[in-house]
Amino acid sequence: MGLAVSDGLGITAQGLPTLERTRLADDLQYIQNLAQEYSLERVIVGNPMAQSGKPSAMAGHAEQFAAKLRQRLSCPVEPWDERFTSAEANRLLRESGISIQKRHRAADRVAAVLLLQSYLDYQANEKARCDAEAESC
Repeated sequence: MGLAVSDGLGITAQGLPTLERTRLADDLQYIQNLAQEYSLERVIVGNPMAQSGKPSAMAGHAEQFAAKLRQRLSCPVEPWDERFTSAEANRLLRESGISIQKRHRAADRVAAVLLLQSYLDYQANEKARCDAEAESC
């Protein structure tokens, strides 16, 4: 499972070591520990949408995972469209010239960074739009 956190200003995403999934309870505990360690204000969970924009077969699993996180965390847990993040991560890694073995190990972390960065960029754009239209937001 790829993991990433933002800088303190919420501008850039940085990858964390990839979580090797074990048991669900252990995975949830690990994320709960990260939430405390980094004083997270929000957790973004990848929402696997189909290319059409509709929920994919895996979307239900992601929502169940998010619901379990909500029970454990004191901060909001939000789904975020993860379409194309894995493909983009693999493209970036392939272009970087690293070996297939290293690429495979880094793909989830890079995809998590791309997912979080897209969320941060969206939030910054929304804030800028609201600032420009002061009374409508």
